[in-house]
Amino acid sequence: MTIDSSAPPLIHGGVQTPRAALPQLPPLALYIHIPWCVRKCPYCDFNSHAASPVLPEEEYVDALLADLDQDLPAVYGRELSSIFFGGGTPSLFSAQALGRLLEGVEQRIRFADDIEITLEANPGTFEQEKFTAYRALGINRLSIGIQSFQEDKLKALGRIHNGDEAVRAAGMARQAGFDNFNLDLMHGLPDQSLEDALGDLRQAIAMKPTHLSWYQLTLEPNTVFWNQPPTLPEDDTLWDIQEAGQALLAEHGYAQYEVSAYAQPGRAARHNLNYWSFGDFIGIGAGAHGKLSHPDGRIVRTWKTRLPKDYLNPAKNFKAGEKSLGNDELPFEFLMNALRLTEGVEARLYPERTGLPLESLAEGRRDAEQSGLLQVEPSRLAATPRGQLFLNDLLQKFLC
Repeated sequence: MTIDSSAPPLIHGGVQTPRAALPQLPPLALYIHIPWCVRKCPYCDFNSHAASPVLPEEEYVDALLADLDQDLPAVYGRELSSIFFGGGTPSLFSAQALGRLLEGVEQRIRFADDIEITLEANPGTFEQEKFTAYRALGINRLSIGIQSFQEDKLKALGRIHNGDEAVRAAGMARQAGFDNFNLDLMHGLPDQSLEDALGDLRQAIAMKPTHLSWYQLTLEPNTVFWNQPPTLPEDDTLWDIQEAGQALLAEHGYAQYEVSAYAQPGRAARHNLNYWSFGDFIGIGAGAHGKLSHPDGRIVRTWKTRLPKDYLNPAKNFKAGEKSLGNDELPFEFLMNALRLTEGVEARLYPERTGLPLESLAEGRRDAEQSGLLQVEPSRLAATPRGQLFLNDLLQKFLC
């Protein structure tokens, strides 16, 4: 259901807080969802579906561009700072299909001169010729889903690659011309010990990625693991893994800039930084989400039809729904993202991105500072180390 865009003023301590027109629009990114995988992993709660032997590449690219056309009026005159192909497994698509898509996107929206274009890929889909062709298209960053290098852990996770293929993937990426790539790695895996976890991390570091996403396996609803839970490490082991792993990453020059993101200097993912700092993004593809700001102060979240067969059905709408964020929702919405960043954000970003005065956070900010969850720093909004550990508790301070 579409919510009326004329949101009521936010009431804090009996004082109405009007929302101003935005002084400037935030950076704009594009998220493109490719929903197919070779097979569905038992821990995955993303919108992904097992691929048929022949993917409907042409039809899906046509649908993506038609979907984008419907979003264009809301972003007229703006340029793209980043593009992210997520999934699913986008590397199942041919370079020809992705090339036609990127060409169509650039015909519709201007690309920034230094645009970052990221493609998610899994080791089991790596082919040297294909990835060289991806690089030639202008895709300049890869995110490779490794998860583990150990055979028993990969089998438990339902991955289609083995440890040797994971190692070869990084070499193939470099040979294809990618000097900027991320490795996705999980910890807290079934029956994983501290040494198992650190072994995976050492192997990943040895591959010299510019970026590492290192995050704990969690059991999500509507997954196989949720219904048939594996035996996961005890809390004490998980804490030991977290502490030792962070120390190892820091020792090798990977600075933590978000809850689960670590990067070499200057190599933080710009697409994700834009997302966490409440930037704008168009979302196209089956189940994709978007968030767009308007000069008059409206901030609208959208979501697209989830099932690929429905998304490809000309009789159905691409857009499944949209919602204009009310003033009472914006503090939580902004901080839910910004406080994931280890250094937080400059406080001035809050009125710039929401249209609300900084004073609208005053009550929650005081409470969070007194609880030791938020840093006492007038010019920044940043969690303390304790606040990072108890982020949900911190965010509760800003619920109206």
